[in-house]
Amino acid sequence: MAHNKRTASLTRKTAETDIALSLNIDGSGSAQTSTGIPFLDHMLTLFAKHGLFDLQVKCDGDVDVDYHHTVEDVGLVLGSAFKQALGDKLGITRYGFFILPMDESLARVAVDIGGRPLLVYEAEPPTMFVRDFNIILVKEFCRAFANALGANLHVKLEYGEEPHHVAEAIFKCLARALDAATRIEPRAAAQLPSTKGTL
Repeated sequence: MAHNKRTASLTRKTAETDIALSLNIDGSGSAQTSTGIPFLDHMLTLFAKHGLFDLQVKCDGDVDVDYHHTVEDVGLVLGSAFKQALGDKLGITRYGFFILPMDESLARVAVDIGGRPLLVYEAEPPTMFVRDFNIILVKEFCRAFANALGANLHVKLEYGEEPHHVAEAIFKCLARALDAATRIEPRAAAQLPSTKGTL
């Protein structure tokens, strides 16, 4: 069964951020990111590469005030884009998980794209800052993403010390878990992966 292109293009404008985002779930891992936060651009580029998603993000945010609004709102729009691109969710695997090492850090991510948004997040390294980027904002990104997508998302740092490595492990691990969860299962390509009949 041929599936429609799983793509989405969204814009969202508030007093705090102005975001334009395009996503192709079945891409090749290309990314163009311009959020005003170099570290977030780096993480989104890794996310696209390791999930094989094509991603374009442009955000003009109040980064002179704080990074919080930009990071959270980009997570929200990205989650919304995944939700739109997945459409009726027919044939998707629904569940995905991955364990990923990044030098001394090890992250574990499990996701259920089942329409029940929830974030469980256990990841606090000893040092929280990469330059001026507080990686607690990774939690805010994940929460906004999970809520917008309607995903049950569990993120756990098994261990890790260097905050850049911790954040990188989480973003790459999230990408791999999402890649698994969004794949089409050929044996159930016309089915909804739920016994309730709805997701």
